[in-house]
Amino acid sequence: MQNNIVFLDALSLGENNLRESLQSIGNYTEYPTTSPNETLNRCKGANIILTNKVVLNKEILTALKDTLKLVCITATGTNNVDLQTAKDLGIEVKNVAGYSTKSVAQHTLMMALALSAKLPFYDSYCKSGTYAKSPIFTNLSTPLELLDNKKWGIIGLGTIGLEVARLASAFGAKISYYSTSGKNQNPNYPCIALESLLKESDVISIHAPLNPSTQNLLNKSNLSLIKEGGILINVGRGGIVNELELAEEMQKRKIYAGFDVFSQEPMVENHPFLNPKIADQFILTPHNAWGYETSKEILIKGVIDNIQNFLKA
Repeated sequence: MQNNIVFLDALSLGENNLRESLQSIGNYTEYPTTSPNETLNRCKGANIILTNKVVLNKEILTALKDTLKLVCITATGTNNVDLQTAKDLGIEVKNVAGYSTKSVAQHTLMMALALSAKLPFYDSYCKSGTYAKSPIFTNLSTPLELLDNKKWGIIGLGTIGLEVARLASAFGAKISYYSTSGKNQNPNYPCIALESLLKESDVISIHAPLNPSTQNLLNKSNLSLIKEGGILINVGRGGIVNELELAEEMQKRKIYAGFDVFSQEPMVENHPFLNPKIADQFILTPHNAWGYETSKEILIKGVIDNIQNFLKA
């Protein structure tokens, strides 16, 4: 008997070849997106469910316990599935780890380089037609900075943080880090207090998970410590930085920020980062640092491997 496989939010992976691979394994159905009130009905009769962000809570898992055998999360984070209930019901849950290390690290460097060169300002300057009216060939009104010899502070020196440290070091940046758990000790880089990191760093990048110790880690009480002209990059999780309080700080002085993650995704329409007064201080991307093509290929292979290994067991 063929397994019934359902992917609840296939649009989250963009264009891919997952359908071709899974149609040979079972009866495959995919939905671009799935709202909470559609989840249970779409999952009825499924033996294997794929989800990226669609929530499978206790109520849904319990209702599916007679048929559901495997949940494949097409990401690393597992907080959208009630893992304890799944375990109690004998439903296996598999995720894919490590697929996005290279892409998130490259995305971090992209943001740091662009903000060091004040790319949002100069791009707008040219595209607005202002440059075409200039009496001179250049514009250096907003200082461009090298990464060479700059201090780069990393919040969360895990696998991605270490790759960022390697890449930033190649540009001549001097690395230090803050361990959000207090347990991570790496002899290759100095571990410093968060306050010191914020005060001393020219570039700060966040690569930490969202948990009780990182929720609202950067807020009104310490965002003021970031130096004038400093760059803050968050490719970790939304909620680590208080977004409203950061936007308020950025209106007071010239600090710059690159964000790929937000406390609510998609962003709300009136998000404080969308204030046109600070547009030239921001680079914003829609939580896609993980999704470079090579990383997607690794992720999809991991999902297929998880399903095949489960069926062989």
